[in-house]
Amino acid sequence: MKPILVSAERDYGITFTDSWSRELKSLIGDRHFVIITQAQLRDRVKATFSEDSIIVTADGEEQKSLSTFTTLLEELALRALSRDSLIIGIGGGATTDLAGFLAATYMRGIDWIAIPTSSAGMVDAAIGGKTGVNLPTGKNLAGAFHSPAQVIVDLGWLATLPNRELRAGLAESVKCGFISDSKILELFQDGFEKNLAEIIYRSVAVKAGVVSRDFRESFEREVLNYGHTLGHAVERDSNYTLSHGEAVSIGMVFAAEVSHVASGLSRDVVDLHYTLLNQLNLPRSYKKDSWNNLMNLMGRDKKRRGQSIRFVSLKSIGKTDRVEVEAARLKEIYEASVGR
Repeated sequence: MKPILVSAERDYGITFTDSWSRELKSLIGDRHFVIITQAQLRDRVKATFSEDSIIVTADGEEQKSLSTFTTLLEELALRALSRDSLIIGIGGGATTDLAGFLAATYMRGIDWIAIPTSSAGMVDAAIGGKTGVNLPTGKNLAGAFHSPAQVIVDLGWLATLPNRELRAGLAESVKCGFISDSKILELFQDGFEKNLAEIIYRSVAVKAGVVSRDFRESFEREVLNYGHTLGHAVERDSNYTLSHGEAVSIGMVFAAEVSHVASGLSRDVVDLHYTLLNQLNLPRSYKKDSWNNLMNLMGRDKKRRGQSIRFVSLKSIGKTDRVEVEAARLKEIYEASVGR
């Protein structure tokens, strides 16, 4: 697969390889480096790199906290990393988010490399330069834009994933299909298992293209938030028992229903959301009695406008819109879609 270039505050490449370790060693050269990774990946990383170069963190969103962040900053200082050093994040989206934020803030910014090992990380989290941690009041409220020097995608990592995690991450690929590349939707309909490599590649290309045109999310990049307005609230309300991809799946179905009402999206396209996400065995709705808390959580989001919430919606496949919908109308749409 050809590398994909991302144009941001500095250009960087997304390399597709069958040997992440070989590619990484060629990029490190003789630089001082540290690897941030997850406990379950430690042995695989240790097979190529020394134990002394590895820092192990917890898995998932719980590691993306200010306390973990400050502990790791202290560890970087104790290891005497300098401005010429390199941080490498190997893991899922939470790990690369954390590694990137460490790189953005340590000594006011040093280089980092992202090696995503999950489907969600490959098609979304590791691309675009958004780094950060969660606060008790919400997700990714502390962060910075800090692009990696390189992203290395090795599809071999996906064989290590539990089936639930693999499928959940592909919600972001379904999103890419609806907002930009209808071919991705066709590949899912044909069977995601046999088309996985092309689905990942095309999804990466969608995100890289959007980020290159709007690095700091001034307007166009907002389309990548399709399904995320409710999705982030569901993720938080579930206390992260639902993964990011599972929450985005619910959020996408809701965004499709909002799109039908507010942007004239055809019922056939709304139904296609249900069909594809059902094929991935992903949830399509959430608890009816959680609406008030979900609305409260969405109200903390930057998309709040008075008593309305701003959504990325669809007019049709590949044609996005922005709409502001009043809370009362959103409640009606939400309650009508629960359990469908």
